[in-house]
Amino acid sequence: MNRPAFLRTLSEFDLADLDLAALDLDNFGDWPSWAKALAMAVLYSVTVAAGFYLHIGNVHQQLVEVERSEQELKQAFEAKAFEAANLDRYKAQLVEMETRFGVLVSQLPSQTEVPGLLEDITGKGELNGLRINRIDLLEEQTQNFYIELPIAIEATGSYHDLGAFISGMASLPRIVTLHDFQILGDAATAPILEMKILAKTYRYREEDDAG
Repeated sequence: MNRPAFLRTLSEFDLADLDLAALDLDNFGDWPSWAKALAMAVLYSVTVAAGFYLHIGNVHQQLVEVERSEQELKQAFEAKAFEAANLDRYKAQLVEMETRFGVLVSQLPSQTEVPGLLEDITGKGELNGLRINRIDLLEEQTQNFYIELPIAIEATGSYHDLGAFISGMASLPRIVTLHDFQILGDAATAPILEMKILAKTYRYREEDDAG
């Protein structure tokens, strides 16, 4: 049915002729022309409405995704712009960090400097009035980026001398940390005390130490 004929059929429709009970879906071909035209109009309207709704829903979902992508791109652009604006500052900080790292590494003894460090510790103890009974280099402990060099120290002296020795360790040219203090006293030898302490120094882990 072409459009003019379809519209003409609808214009000829009279509500007084409407008898829904006489319409049977199984006999659609026997329906009157106005009923067929009305059914086709309803079907056409439903089809158009459903298609429009599905199309709008798809477009809306695409819009949401585009807006989300736009927000992510804006954030990425802001981060890149901030980094670009502060590039000179980052370079200066990197140079400063490299300088500090070099200073720290210079404070870590190499393998050839360890005997000299032991002599420095012994001299520091004797300078503060202690008697160094034992100073032994223990087995190295390998860490991710450095190697620990534990040093077992046993010394005797007065409480004041022991305190001065511990404070004086901070003035050594190499990094040395102190751990596991033990101070023992005996009434028979007072005021002389015995101190056992574990000192640790460190050296940078080089490629030759990887094994």
